Amino acid sequence: MAKNPKDIKKNTKAAIADAPAAAKGTVPAKGGERVAPESGSRSAPIINIGIDRQDRAAIAEGLSRVLADTYTLYLTTHNFHWNVTGPHFNSLHAMFMAQYTELWNSTDVIAERIRALGHYAPGSYAEFSKIATVPDVPQQPPKAMEMVRILVKGHETVSRIAREFIPVAEEAGDDPTADMLTARCTVHDQTAWMLRSLLEE
Repeated sequence: MAKNPKDIKKNTKAAIADAPAAAKGTVPAKGGERVAPESGSRSAPIINIGIDRQDRAAIAEGLSRVLADTYTLYLTTHNFHWNVTGPHFNSLHAMFMAQYTELWNSTDVIAERIRALGHYAPGSYAEFSKIATVPDVPQQPPKAMEMVRILVKGHETVSRIAREFIPVAEEAGDDPTADMLTARCTVHDQTAWMLRSLLEE
């Protein structure tokens, strides 16, 4: 059952306020882990971009989860590019390369938006594994069409996670983040459709 975006924002803000490290600007994340710690120093001016600190923290948390899922999906797609076999090798090898390249480029956009909001972007396998919803790459490379099925689910997952946080950004007046997440949903929805079409008889 989909979460109410208003509840997401309310619960996230409540968790931030209740968290022991809230005074340091850290943000609770999935499973009790903390992501996107606040950046800055005494020598730098306080961020004043028209978005409250608490809202920036909530948005940075959402973007960190999208980043973790995007990177995990990137790695899975690159792995499948390397390991795909069978009669559809040429077409899938090329398709997966185009997809992992797009995903790789998008990680920079997402991470830099987190930084623009005054938070550090997560960037380690340990951090990503704690907050990602997309499963890790299978240890044993699956058959070609099973790879396609896995990627369909992965793109749909990232799209769902991104959609959860669009209303959070909109309510905070963060149009750049809302627009970016909307654009990401468009890419993931279209990619999932193209991959799913390969499975239809």
